[in-house]
Amino acid sequence: MTEPTVQPSQKPRKRSWLAYAPVLIFVGLGLLFYKGLNTDPSKIPSALEGQPVPNFELPALQGLSIAGVPVEGLASRHLRTGKVSVVNVWASWCVPCRQEHPFLMQLGRNDSIRLVGINYKDKPENARRFLGSLGNPFSRIGADTKGSAAIDWGVYGVPETFIIDREGIIRFRWTGPITEQLLKDVIVPRIRSSQNKARN
Repeated sequence: MTEPTVQPSQKPRKRSWLAYAPVLIFVGLGLLFYKGLNTDPSKIPSALEGQPVPNFELPALQGLSIAGVPVEGLASRHLRTGKVSVVNVWASWCVPCRQEHPFLMQLGRNDSIRLVGINYKDKPENARRFLGSLGNPFSRIGADTKGSAAIDWGVYGVPETFIIDREGIIRFRWTGPITEQLLKDVIVPRIRSSQNKARN
């Protein structure tokens, strides 16, 4: 009678951490995506605040004029002329730009500042139609058709608004549309603060 053979005990295999790598990567990407969706871009600090405006020179928006006088383009030198400037980055295809436009019209009537625009990746005819329909609050508009100037300004998306002091230093940046409350509680006080800083 033969004795039954005894199988050698097999040790359980240890799972390599590499087996969990796809799950860990998926969870990590999910957390980053969730954080991105829940981040208010208007609260993202701008590395340019407190710095001089970037050097740029943009041509005029083709075919745009006021009372027969062409509206000139925009360059960094126009923001260092002893007057506080508000720079608004906008586009005709941007729905929030349309929503904030009445408040830019209000700002444009303020003689103590210079309101200028950077028209971002837009077609000239669409930009002209936008301003023809809603009004033009800007004393100058630079056409940033390729978006290169916006990159230098660190623009996340349109609309964005920058307040520049009399010496050409960026004092404040706002990402997103200007609202009536924001204009009253944030933008106007920041403009006054920039005017006072430049005097001191």
